[in-house]
Amino acid sequence: MKLGLQIPDFTTPDGPPRLADDLAWAARTADDAGFEFLAVMDHFFQIGVIGPPEHEMLEGYTTLGYLAALTRRVKLVTLVTGAVYRQPGILAKIVTTLDVLSQGRAWLGIGAAWNEEESRGLGLDFPPVAERFERLEEILQIALQMWRGDESPYNGSHYRLERPLNSPQSLTRPHPPILIGGGGEKKTLRLVAQYADAANLFPGPDLARKLDVLRAHCDSVGRDYDTIRKTVYFTFDPGGKGERVNEAIDHLGRLAEMGFDTAIGSVTGIWDRAPLEITAAEILPAAAKL
Repeated sequence: MKLGLQIPDFTTPDGPPRLADDLAWAARTADDAGFEFLAVMDHFFQIGVIGPPEHEMLEGYTTLGYLAALTRRVKLVTLVTGAVYRQPGILAKIVTTLDVLSQGRAWLGIGAAWNEEESRGLGLDFPPVAERFERLEEILQIALQMWRGDESPYNGSHYRLERPLNSPQSLTRPHPPILIGGGGEKKTLRLVAQYADAANLFPGPDLARKLDVLRAHCDSVGRDYDTIRKTVYFTFDPGGKGERVNEAIDHLGRLAEMGFDTAIGSVTGIWDRAPLEITAAEILPAAAKL
């Protein structure tokens, strides 16, 4: 099993003046240790499970660009970009830029979006859920068209692009991999089967069923289920002295048996440094054997 580090909390002990240095330490530690992914949320306000909206939140793609310059091997992704946050042609250009400047390490992580508070707060449109999924599918179509180099007009129900030019093209061919976040069984997992290279699910008692649903969607669209990477969000909490390392490894083992090949998530107490160092030194090599 591969592991990915997500950094969702930018409220650090030393505050914004030291945040760049703190992020640099975390990124280099993950890269040197062999984490597969380095991820940030794509939110503009902090979300409730982490802290109040007033807590520090960095813009996702600017942050990934900074992290790209500090690393050499780790893959870079948001968990996940909301479909309503950026115009699709601009989003494809952003991910392409990240891919070129990171020498082929960018992924597109995307979902239908859910945080109405930040969207309203910053003046973004936040249509009803059905329309958000329609927009998500059109965004996927547009991105794939641009990565094919097809400059013909795109005329969808929500987006119209007269010339979707993408130059330079992504280094990753045929395109930067697409990860769709969310476990909706009727829409999200169908879009995974139809368009994505990976699914990202949240932990819960219904994980096995979600994978069964994804397999059924793959069968219905003629997609090989085994070509889709199965990732799950996971909170790494080894304890300040490693007292919970074995518990974490056992949990990862159960997820691997279920069919997940990647766990991406935050490290509890990361800014105390020891928890990330313990995760890198003890959990990461154990997970590689699962």
